[in-house]
Amino acid sequence: MAVFKGAGVAIVTPMYDDGKVNYDKLGELLEEQIAGGTDAIIICGTTGESATLSIEEHLETIHYAIDKVAKRIPVIAGTGSNCTETAIHLSQEAEAFGADALLLVTPYYNKATQSGLKAHYTMIAESVHLPMIMYNVPSRTGCNILPETAAYLAKNVKNVVAIKEASGSISQVAKLMSLADGAIDLYSGNDDQIVPIMALGGCGVISVLSNVAPRQTHDIVASFLDGDVAKSRALQLKAIELIDALFCEVNPIPVKTALNLMGKEVGPLRGPLFGMEPANVERLKKAMQNYGIL
Repeated sequence: MAVFKGAGVAIVTPMYDDGKVNYDKLGELLEEQIAGGTDAIIICGTTGESATLSIEEHLETIHYAIDKVAKRIPVIAGTGSNCTETAIHLSQEAEAFGADALLLVTPYYNKATQSGLKAHYTMIAESVHLPMIMYNVPSRTGCNILPETAAYLAKNVKNVVAIKEASGSISQVAKLMSLADGAIDLYSGNDDQIVPIMALGGCGVISVLSNVAPRQTHDIVASFLDGDVAKSRALQLKAIELIDALFCEVNPIPVKTALNLMGKEVGPLRGPLFGMEPANVERLKKAMQNYGIL
């Protein structure tokens, strides 16, 4: 059984002007997401600026989200790291807090061989009992989980159950789903590829777009799952201009900017991420206006 079906939000981490995590605002965002039809919360993913949170902040933010959501929808904790021991520690703590599943990005910068990836994910899986979603985003990490590796892990490691695929390669995804032969659940990691990945057997998306358009993103997936592919495709295409604007600079710079433009007051980014270029802010505003959320 899939961890979730539908649209999960890779939620931002709101911050005060001094850079501290704003838990009151996070609580507001979580309630808005649930009310907006979001099917799962992904807390402390890369959109949540996990790379610049301290270990203590990372764990406190996960704990807060789990308690706030209170099992109304699944909470998936981002516990990936380029250090296997750190990923194990974060994963074990998230399990103790009551997370429903884990999202584990591939090791970044130091990367890993395919054998190393097998060992990395296996060691983490053996340290916990929660279902694990691997996160493949080579454009950010420099490390690509090849289809053969993902299929091997899904078939041989009990709690490696899914993959968030953001390689951008539909051909790679197709090969993975062929090799896995039903052993892995598939989530789109790219908002502009929800429908193509659903067509290859995906059961949803882990989404940046959902931060600003939760109901619309949910509906893209729900329409496909209901068999109305034409409606799903139309909703996907309608969102393309906004999706492109949300990724015209490094994520989560544009999505935090968008939320602030919407009056959500999610605060600043942590360095080395800083404010958007003025021309890109105007591009984002125009896309949001055209989409009807500003």
